[in-house]
Amino acid sequence: MASFSEILSQVKESIDEVSVEETKERAAADDAPVLVDIRERDEYEQGFIPAAHWIPRGFLELKIEDLVPERDREIILYCAGGTRSALAARALEELGYDNVASMAGGFRSWKNAGYAFDRPRTMSPEQLKRYSRHIMLPEVGETGQGKLLDAKVLCLGAGGLGSPSALYLAAAGVGTIGIVDDDVVDESNLQRQVLHNIERLGMPKVESARKTLQALNPDVQVVAYQERLTSENILEILADYDLVVDGADNFPTRYLLNDAALKLGKPVVHASIFRFEGQLTTFLPDEGPCYRCLYPDPPPPGMAPSCQEAGVLGVLPGIVGCLQANEALKLILGAGTSLSGRLLVFDALGTKFRTLKLRKDPECRVCSKHADEIELIDYEQFCSIGG
Repeated sequence: MASFSEILSQVKESIDEVSVEETKERAAADDAPVLVDIRERDEYEQGFIPAAHWIPRGFLELKIEDLVPERDREIILYCAGGTRSALAARALEELGYDNVASMAGGFRSWKNAGYAFDRPRTMSPEQLKRYSRHIMLPEVGETGQGKLLDAKVLCLGAGGLGSPSALYLAAAGVGTIGIVDDDVVDESNLQRQVLHNIERLGMPKVESARKTLQALNPDVQVVAYQERLTSENILEILADYDLVVDGADNFPTRYLLNDAALKLGKPVVHASIFRFEGQLTTFLPDEGPCYRCLYPDPPPPGMAPSCQEAGVLGVLPGIVGCLQANEALKLILGAGTSLSGRLLVFDALGTKFRTLKLRKDPECRVCSKHADEIELIDYEQFCSIGG
C-alpha cells in the first residue's frame, strides 16, 4: 500500500505546477487565469493574493462550475504550502478541467517572496449568518458583501419606487442609504409606498423610511434629507454617494439630477411608472446615453400626468423598484450587465417585458459637453411648471 508521500509525489508528477513568480506574472496578464484560494477561513483571514477567489477545499468540486463554467479556462489553485492545491488540481482534472495548475509552495511562498497580499473584511458571526445566501454566491462572496457594506447609495424619493428599492438595498446590506424627500406620509401613499404605515400619517417620509430600514437591518446607516433637490444643494448631496437610484416623479428633478450626475460622474439607475407601465434604464457617465439623450425636451404640460392625476397599479412600483435595486447591486458588485444603452419596459396588464435600444446623442446638450462645462439650472421654467 502506497504512503501519502508516495501518492502526493505521483499526483505532482501528473499535474502542472507553477511557481509564485509565474503566478504573479500570469495574474497581471490581459488573459489572466482564474486564481482560486482553497484554504480554510482562518487561513484566508490572514491574507490572500489580490484578485483571488476563495472557495474552501471542501466546497471546491461543488462550487467550481459556478465560478468557472468553461472547462478549458486556465485555473491556478493555491493553498498554504502546495499540498492541498496539488490534490485539488487532480480532482478538477477528473471533473473535466484541462487547464489547471497548482501554485508550488502555496501562499507561504508568496509571502516569503515579498509579494503584496490583501486581507479580507472580517464580518461578525451575525453578519455571516445574515448575508449567508449572498456569501454562497461566487459572484458575491465575502468580498462582494464587503463592497455592499462599504457602498453608499442615494435614493431620490421615499415613495412608490423609493420604497421597494430602499428596502431591498437595506436588506442586501448596502452600508449607507441616503434618502431625499420633502413630503410627509399621506393615507393615499399606503396603497404602494411600503416603507410607511398608518401609524406614521403626517410624519416626514424620510423619518418613516429611516425607522423602517434600520429596523430591517441595523448594519445600515440611513441619512435623511428632508428637502427638495435644487441647483444649490444637489452637488453637495450627491458628492458623498457612489450612485443614485432615481425615483423622482417630475421632469424638473430628473433633468437636474441628470446634469449633476454627469458633472460628478455618478451612475444613475432611472425608472418611471405610469398607470400599468414601468420603464427602467441605467445612465453611466461617459459610457452610454444620458437622460437628455432619451428626452431632449420635456413633454408639453398635461401630456405626462403624474400618478396623482392618472393613477397607478399599487404593485407596479414594487416590481420596477426591485429591478432598480437589482441594477444598483450589480453596479456595486461589478457583476452582470447593466441596462446602460437599453430601456426595459414592463407592461403589468400583459405581464410583458420589452427591451428597447438607446443611443447616445453625439450632439446632446448635456453629455456631449465636458463635465466642467455643465451648468446647473432649476428646470421648472424649462419644463413649463410654475414655481
